[in-house]
This record gives sequence, structure tokens and C-alpha cells, in this order.
Amino acid sequence: MATPKLNPAPVAAPDSNALLEVNNLKKHFPIKGGILRRTIATVKAVDGVSFTVKRGETLGLVGESGCGKTTTGRTVLRLEQATSGEVLFEGKDVLKAGGRQMKALRRDMQIVFQDPYASLDPRLTVGESIAEGLVIHGIGTAAERRERVREVLGRVGLHANQMHRFPHEFSGGQRQRIGIARALIMEPKLIVCDEPVSALDVSIQSQVLNLLKNLQREFGLTYLFIAHNLAVVEHISDRVGVMYLGKLVELAGRDDLFREPLHPYTKALISAIPNPDPTQRRERIVLQGDVPSPINPPAGCRFHPRCWIARPICREEEPAFEEKRKGHWAACHFAGQF
Repeated sequence: MATPKLNPAPVAAPDSNALLEVNNLKKHFPIKGGILRRTIATVKAVDGVSFTVKRGETLGLVGESGCGKTTTGRTVLRLEQATSGEVLFEGKDVLKAGGRQMKALRRDMQIVFQDPYASLDPRLTVGESIAEGLVIHGIGTAAERRERVREVLGRVGLHANQMHRFPHEFSGGQRQRIGIARALIMEPKLIVCDEPVSALDVSIQSQVLNLLKNLQREFGLTYLFIAHNLAVVEHISDRVGVMYLGKLVELAGRDDLFREPLHPYTKALISAIPNPDPTQRRERIVLQGDVPSPINPPAGCRFHPRCWIARPICREEEPAFEEKRKGHWAACHFAGQF
């Protein structure tokens, strides 16, 4: 069977339909204890997250370490089995897909991992790692796969003659390009980027981000971009979702969210972004205390123990995640009142 070339996506009118729909997604990890290894507690890593990702857009997912953003991305791809909820990819329920259907879906849903070294098998050459997906899905002959690998290496800024080298022979930035090539070779529609630049030098981060944006324009890719660095998310995203302790607390277009955040947690995160202009000072909001345990999250609003505008209702009643303005969602009793 002939292997199709990596052809750029045709220019077409924007599709307003969602490529990915996530509804009330939950992922709880049991904690075992005792001689009988019974469940004594539950870590609510993702606890009722809902969002959509439109075709051709980049949805950024941000938050502090431990907020559940990486678990959300892995659960969407079913690398982690969801506790409950619904994940629809082009209308197909990912969480209920059987083995054969799931294998077909994985061609269209790929991931770029955070650690470019740990995600590559040190025993395989770069060419073998990139072509592994083609082998699993039975795409093309050995010669066609080699040609496809050479082509995709060129797309990510590497030389075709590097396909015979091993991962340890490359720099961190080059290894991340290899990870992108491994995802791109399957011609996916959705790529989950799990903090793809956090392990790289700052000078290399911009190169990888620009590469992702160029590939998106060329092939019509859709990204779920997970990061803790808001400056990176602002650069690459079309819309941004902010997570805190397993829940989405705000979701809006990039410009709206950074210009006028409605949730105090988002405002605090934005205030921490370094300003390159030394003549301008930004009011820094320092949050008091630590993130509560996901094993026993606080009642009411989960952010209230660290919130400077918290009122009694915040401790008693959990705010609904609702549309406060057109296209701007937030979960706060006093959205924008700070």
C-alpha cells in the first residue's frame, strides 16, 4: 500500500464545529493501604472538566503543578482510563471505543511529551522511533516508510541522514523536534502538547513554538497545549483554559483572558509573568499558603483558602462554571470584582 505524502491542508473556510468535546471528565486515583490493600482515599486529579477544541485552533491549558492539566490531556487520549465523563472526537466517544476503533482513533490523536529524552527508546534509532507508528498500523512498505521518515525530519528542521543516529546523540531541542516528527508522521488531526518546551533552554523554546505554529498552518493541525508558563501559552494559544485543583476556573479567548481576567486565580498567575520592560512595573499578587490536597479539597470554591476577595458564600457554595460574558467562562461568585 502506497504511503501518502505529507501534503499541506487545503485552504478552506473556518470550521466552527468542535473537533474535540470533553464533558464532565473525571479521573480519580485510589490510594491503597493496609494489609488487604483497600482503598482508603482518592486523589481527585481531574474532577469535572468540560471544554471544546475547534478545528485548527490551539487551546492552552494552564495552572500550577499538580492542578490536573497533564492528567486531563492523558485521559483525553485514553493513556489514562477516565473515572467518568465523556470525550468526543469528531462525534466518536473515545472512552467507549473498542480496541479496533481505538487503534484507528490513535492515528488522528497524537501526543508530544514533556521530556524529549525519556519519551524516546534509547535502543532504537531516530528513524525507527519515528516510523514505529507506521509499522504498528501497517502503513507502507519498509522503503516507503524510510522515505516518509526522511520527509518528516525535513519538516521539523532536521537532516534526513540523521535518521540512523540514536537519541543520546542529539541535543534537547533536537530530541523534541524528533518527538514532534513522531507525532506528525501519522498525519493526525489533534496533537496534545504536554509541556513541550518546559524542559528546553529559553533560547530553544521560541524555535520549537514557532515550529509548532508553522506546522499548524501548513497541515491544519489542532493543538491542546498544556503548560504552566503563561507567557508561552499567550504566544501560541487562541483560547486559554485555567485549571486549579482538578477543575477549570476560567476559559476565554487569549486576548480577553490576558486583558481582563475574571477569576482572581487567573489574575494572580498573570501578575507573575515577567515584564521585559524594566521601566514598567506590574502589580504582583502573591498568593498565601499552598495548594490544598486533591485528596480532600476544601468545600465551596476550591480557591477560597488563598483568595483575597473570599466571602462566606465562597466557603459554603461551589460556584458554577458559567458564561459571564460572550465566550468568557468563569467559576467565581464575584467574577471580575477585584
